[in-house]
Amino acid sequence: MPAQELASDATDDALVRLHQEEIRQADGIVIVHPNWWGQPPAILTGWVDRVLRENVAYAFPEGDNGGGLPLGLLKAKAALVFNTSNTPPERENEVFGDPLQPLWRDCIFAFCGVNVFDRLMFRVIADSSEAERKTWLQQAEALVEQYFA
Repeated sequence: MPAQELASDATDDALVRLHQEEIRQADGIVIVHPNWWGQPPAILTGWVDRVLRENVAYAFPEGDNGGGLPLGLLKAKAALVFNTSNTPPERENEVFGDPLQPLWRDCIFAFCGVNVFDRLMFRVIADSSEAERKTWLQQAEALVEQYFA
């Protein structure tokens, strides 16, 4: 991220500005990514950092230096996240506590004003069958249809 972007909500990058405008206007948001060390891959984290900026996706009330509760600015009615993983569910929940759920639901979408959230994790990818992958695609399609009919 260029240094000038760190100090403000402005960017000189035309593609980032386009993504910011698109996310402002979006009626719904769908994110797809692998579980990468318990977080989104770095390129997606960078996108979040550059696109979901203050005065784009959220703002703080006048006089608040960022320590209070933000005002979500996104108009999206719902956000869906689809993840892939090679970690079995028992291990994910017992050892790691599924860190992606609160990250997307609470730290990103609720912060930006999108309070309707759902997420599906497809696993174990490494040894999945074609039939399993077809079922996962059907589940994803059904969830998208449920929220964005």
